[in-house]
Order: sequence, then structure tokens, then C-alpha cells
Amino acid sequence: MNVKGKRALVTGGSSGIGLEIARELLRAGADVVITGRRQDAVSLAVHSLESVGAINGVSADVTTPEGRARTLDLATSSLGGLDILVNNAGGVRAGRIEAIEEEEIRQMVEVNLIGPILLTRAALPMLRKSGDALVVNVSSGIALVGMAFYSPYAAVKAGIAHFGEALRRELDGEGVRVLTVYPTATDTPMMATSGLGRSGGRETASAVAHDVIAAIFNDRLEVVRGDPDRLAMMKLNRTDQGTVDDALRPTKAATEEAARNHSAL
Repeated sequence: MNVKGKRALVTGGSSGIGLEIARELLRAGADVVITGRRQDAVSLAVHSLESVGAINGVSADVTTPEGRARTLDLATSSLGGLDILVNNAGGVRAGRIEAIEEEEIRQMVEVNLIGPILLTRAALPMLRKSGDALVVNVSSGIALVGMAFYSPYAAVKAGIAHFGEALRRELDGEGVRVLTVYPTATDTPMMATSGLGRSGGRETASAVAHDVIAAIFNDRLEVVRGDPDRLAMMKLNRTDQGTVDDALRPTKAATEEAARNHSAL
């Protein structure tokens, strides 16, 4: 897809991977709308992007009907339509499943799975009108290799990945494609309370965004991030999960400690 002149909506675009995807889309010549739950963060993000290209933003919670309507209303009024929808907004609460509150699990399901599905459903009439449209779903590497102490998060990220796979086949030949992104541990505000990968083991949001834009230009179906060892583990997990279990067992205690306070909802 040639991004120049395209109209794009990025949820969770006020920080992290969403902000950098918005930046790369603007650099490639797209007009962009970003959303976020906090108006101050959205305003700061818009200000930081104004010199790059045509940007607008709205404070909206895409887990609510009102938030989704406000998001698409702005896309209509400021962009005049929609060619690219990036479902990036997300949240996490890690730890032993017994220690995660029911409301926290429900929040993860809403923001990572139900919200993106319903926003995509509502946006499809606009995307169909484009004739050359794309839905980008930001999943996680944890959807490919489930990690201890992230079980609800792994479930919803696997869910959005399979939603995208099924939707891609449903829309095949109808002018709307689907790209799924699997970032590994990335240095973003959502990872601020996590102990995972703090010693140089996280990649940058800009590196993820750069790969996403390259994938859009080259009509790829997925973006899978990670160092060679992580990518090899993802591949092995498809055929020999027991061996992956054995490899991860010695890290269980350290992973539990690193995940204990990881919360960004």
C-alpha cells in the first residue's frame, strides 16, 4: 500500500508504539487522527507531531460506545473518511492469576479485545468506501509464546491476533486488508512498572513502528519482532511446546518477580 494521501486513525496514539506509528504514517504522507484516554497526553502528542504532518487528536475510550462514536466522528470530520485503522490501544495487569482482580481481567478483555473488535466493526463502512484500506491490529509476542504470570493478557492478545486472521479471510478480495503486529518487550509507558528486559532487553517503539510501516508498504500479513533467540523460541513453540516449557522453567521465579507489579490499565 502506498501510504501517501491515506487517512489513518491510530488508537492509543498518545504514547509508545501508537505515537511512533502515527509519526511514521505522517512521515510517509498520511493524514492522521490519534486517540487516547487522557486529553493532556493527546494534546502533547498532537503538539509533538504537528511539524511532521496533518494531525488531529481526540480524548476517547474505545471500550465505550461513546468513545468509539467520538473517535469515528473525528475521523469523518477531519479526514473525510478512513483508509487505515490501527488498533493499538491496550492495557496489562500481570502477576499470578489469583492475585489479579476480576475487574482488572475484565478491563484487559475490554481494551485489548472487545474495544478493537467493535471499533473495527463500526469503521468497516468507511474502510469499504476507501477501496484500498487496511486494519492493523497490534497484538504481542506473548500471543505466540505464552508467558507465566501473563495468562489473561496472553489470552486477549492471542484473541486479537486470531480476530485479525479470520477477518483478513472474511474480507479477502473486498478492498480491506489486515496486518497483525507482534511486538516483543518494548520501551513504552506501558512497560514502566515491569521488571522484564530492563537491562537492555527492550527494543524501541520507533523500531517497531518503522517495521510496521515497511510491512504496510510491502503488503505483508504480519510483523513479528524479537531477537534471534526469541524468534527461534516462537517457531519452536508451534511444534514442541514441551521443550519451550523446559527452557522457561529456570526463569519462572525471576519472571514472577519481574511481573509482580506490572500494571498499566
